[in-house]
Amino acid sequence: MRRADRGTAMSVRGTEGDEGFSTVAGAAVIAGLGFLLVAMLYSGAAVVARHRAQSAADLSALAAAAVRVSGDGEACATARQLMSRQEGDPRMTGCVVDGDDVQLSVAVRVRLGRFGIRDARAVARAGPVESP
Repeated sequence: MRRADRGTAMSVRGTEGDEGFSTVAGAAVIAGLGFLLVAMLYSGAAVVARHRAQSAADLSALAAAAVRVSGDGEACATARQLMSRQEGDPRMTGCVVDGDDVQLSVAVRVRLGRFGIRDARAVARAGPVESP
């Protein structure tokens, strides 16, 4: 029996100084996974805001170009009116009319936690297709 006791004592002595290592390593892994999850959520929010900005710019630019070609009103005013009814609260940051083409710049605010509130931006250009 002494031999068995001796083996157990040796294995216990060999692990001295490692007490709590698993707890610290586990806590570090959990913290790292939490950081990655938060980063992925903020990245996802930024991507969604960018897509909303691009959709708002595309739709509004097409409507503005149609109004410009038909002559039924002012292109930029039409784009601003249409944009005010879209989801995500997009705002027009620029409108340039170049002949029958209309170029719009749009921004959508996105909250990124500790990184603050930023703008997701997009630009769209629309106009009639010129035939050769």
